[in-house]
Order: sequence, then structure tokens, then C-alpha cells
Amino acid sequence: MRVRPLFVIISTLSLFLAVVLIYPSPPVAPSKSSDSTSAKSDIWSVQRIVEWRPCKWWLQSHLTPLPAKSNGYIRVDCYGGLNQMRRDFCDGVGIARLLNSTLVLPKFEVAAYWNESSGFSDVFDADYFITQMNGFVNVVKELPPEISSKEPHRVDCSKRKGQFDYIESVLPFLLKYHYVSITPAVSQRRDRYPKYAKAALCQACYRALKLTGSLEKKANKLLEAIPKPFLSLHLRFEPDMVAYSQCQYSGLSPTSMKALEAARGDDRKPWTGEAARIWRNRGKCPLTPNETAFILKALSIPTNTNIYLAAGDGLMEIEGLTSIYSNVVTKSALLSGEDFETMHGNTKAALDYCVSINSDSYMATYFGNMDKMVAAMRAFKGLYKTLFLSRRAFAEFTSRGLEGKPLMEALWKAHEDDFIKGRGSALSDCFCEFKL
Repeated sequence: MRVRPLFVIISTLSLFLAVVLIYPSPPVAPSKSSDSTSAKSDIWSVQRIVEWRPCKWWLQSHLTPLPAKSNGYIRVDCYGGLNQMRRDFCDGVGIARLLNSTLVLPKFEVAAYWNESSGFSDVFDADYFITQMNGFVNVVKELPPEISSKEPHRVDCSKRKGQFDYIESVLPFLLKYHYVSITPAVSQRRDRYPKYAKAALCQACYRALKLTGSLEKKANKLLEAIPKPFLSLHLRFEPDMVAYSQCQYSGLSPTSMKALEAARGDDRKPWTGEAARIWRNRGKCPLTPNETAFILKALSIPTNTNIYLAAGDGLMEIEGLTSIYSNVVTKSALLSGEDFETMHGNTKAALDYCVSINSDSYMATYFGNMDKMVAAMRAFKGLYKTLFLSRRAFAEFTSRGLEGKPLMEALWKAHEDDFIKGRGSALSDCFCEFKL
């Protein structure tokens, strides 16, 4: 009675083993956690859901004919660094078209702070600009004799706040004096422009501004010299930049501290106590090169990545980056000494801009004028590997005590959300959101 059940059991086991050997089970699917780790080769592997592309109304619309008679001449006076002046000039083009006026090529103001002495035609091809703006706005290099002997009537719009209206505030002076100079308002409402004025602004910013032949040649030479593929990194940690931020930093070298104290003077003392903590958590403090390297690692950017450093002179604590990312190159190292020494601040900034809009990927530790211009031009060219490193996220996470792997995971998540949704990747005036 006991033999038969034993025989059944043995027969069943034999059949089961035979089935297993003939039909092996499929490999076990990886868990969600291991799958996400393997897919996280770097931040660029993340699937985006939004892109910013040039609006069709600008690229494909029929131009509104220019008026038969101009209301006068407008000159845009531009101050600051190259990209701030570029931004103001683009605004000025839109204003000139809005007021049915003729645009005079801008005046780039000499500023000791920026160690600058180059004008518009030292950086941009004036003839190319005038040709590209044909039909959008009338542009002249020089004023007619009856106007050129006069100084323009100055209208400073830069400090005006609120809903600034150029038709109400500038047009009366233009009709009266026939020649005015303006500095565009920071808080102007470009969304109130008619589309023909917006189109003039967009055409100026993204199609008409081309580097001079000599600068373009240097830019191409620089691009050829950079190992490929490469990441262009706009890193801001110069003494004047850090001093202006009024942030406290510990662990800086004596050389950096000396340069920083000299830049601070008596009127830029850093915040202290609770005010310093709040200020930093609002994202107001520039990332150090070492913090930048940490975030790059958190985003799985390989440490052997070729990095072009788009930065000004006097960058502090650069060893914090180069000790981790060793393949870092600069324009001063790649260009001949003679080429580099003869360039002013604006021309150096123009090279950084040109390299950055043509790089395989672009990251910035700040959200300044250059970064906004570069991101928009990259979107115009269909280059979407663009990301702004979040000072605010880094400050918030470290203030909570996060460090090591938990900090890296939190930084990945914060930047992944930004990249997926295309935050800050283009200017809204000329670009439209496109759902993927």
C-alpha cells in the first residue's frame, strides 16, 4: 500500500525535472530600482516631455510693411557685459519697430568695471545685421548731416518699473526731437507688442547678430581645438561675482579670501546669521567649483568628460573642479598668446557664447544674461542638451543635512524634473512650448 504513493511521487518529480530542463524559465526581469540605475547613464538620457521651438508666427508670418515715413531715429545705449548689451539691443530693435522709427547702430558704453573698450562693430558684423533686418526695421550706420550734428535727447527707461509703455513715454520725445537715445526698461511688457515689433526683436536676436569675420575665424579655430564631444560649462565664481552676491563661504584658500576681500570693499559685506541662511536657501549664492563637480557627478556626468570652461578671468578655487574632472580646457590655453592677449572682455565673451551654442551639451551654474541667450539660441538650433544647475536645490538639501548618496539622489531628482519639463531653456518672447 505504501509503495504505490512513493512510485507516484518519484514519477511526478521526474516529469517536473524533465519539463524544467527542456523548457528553461525566462530570465528574471530586473527590479524597478536596478532598471532606473542602469538607465541613468547621465541626465541627458532622460526622456523630455517639453521642447521650446521658434514660434511659427515669427518664422513663417508675412511681414507688416514698414511705414512710408519714419518718426525719427533711435539709438540704443547699452551698458554692462556683452550679453547684457546684446539683450538691451534686441529690446531696442523691437522698440524702434514699435515706434515706427529708424534704428541707429547702438553705442556700447565703455565701462571700467568690465575692463571693456570694444564697440558694436568690433564684435558684430554690421553689414550682415542691416541686411538681415531688411523688411523688419530700417537700420542706418550713420545719421544724415542735419541730425548727426545734434546730441540725441536722452530717455532713460532702465529704472522704470511696472507696466512701462514706450508709446506713451518715448514717442512724444521722438516726434519732438526726431533723434532720441534710450536704455530699455528692465521690466517692460513685451507681450503687449504687436507681432511685427516682436518679429523684429526675434529676427535681431537669433538671425541677424553674427560675429565679425575675424572673431568668427577665432571661434572656429577654438571649436576645432576642443576635444569632441564636449560639455560647455559656464562657471561663475570670480571675486567680483562672489562679492556682489554677499554670500559667506568657508574653506576658501588664502589667495581666494584675499581676492574676495578686495572685491567686497566696504559696501558689500556678506550676510551673517539667519539672514545668511535664508539668502543662501533662496539660491542667491554662486556654486563653488567643488560644489559644481559634486552636482555633475550626481547627474552621472562621467569624470573623463571633455569640458570647455566658459568663464571670465580670475576664476577662484578652480582646483575643486579640475581635481575631479581632469579634461577641462579654456580659451586661454587653446588660443595662442598673441590672439588671447589682444582681446577685450566683450570679444572673449563672444567666443564663449559661440562655443557654447555649438557644444554637444551646455550647463550653467548661474542664470544670467549669457545663459539665457545661449539656451535660447541652442533651442533655435535644435540643441536641447541644456541645463541650469540649481543653486537653490543644492542649498536647500545641504541645509537639511543631506550629504553623500542621499544628496546625490535628491539633486538628480531636482534636475531631472527641470530637464524633463524644459524649465528655463528658452526666452518665451520668440519661442513656443511644444509637447513631445
